[in-house]
Amino acid sequence: MSELEYPQDLRYTAEHEWVRVRPDGAVRIGITSFAQDALGDVVYVSLPAVGSSVEAGDSCGEVESTKSVSDIYAPLSGEIVAVNETLDSAPELVNTDPYGEGWMYEVKPAEAGAADSLLDLAAYRDLLG
Repeated sequence: MSELEYPQDLRYTAEHEWVRVRPDGAVRIGITSFAQDALGDVVYVSLPAVGSSVEAGDSCGEVESTKSVSDIYAPLSGEIVAVNETLDSAPELVNTDPYGEGWMYEVKPAEAGAADSLLDLAAYRDLLG
């Protein structure tokens, strides 16, 4: 099996989510290679509703796999501005392209720069051991 990938330009959480700050200030969120590998084959993804508010650390969705059901946690507080509706019909994208087509949702952060407080790649790798 190939080594799991972790892009350098992202921020990470202890709950194995990745965060990419987009040029418009919105933050795109998904789960890491580690998380999708641990889950196994993803069969269903439940995402928050566009327009809803999330608080950092709160559960805002679920990923169901052949092994288990896991919560998705909001890494930042803010408003949901987009969800990846493609996952309704193709949840396996979370496994095959977790940092690209398998993204989950976007948040307009309540505070600018909030993503800067999340883990960088070195800190995330330390967390993984």
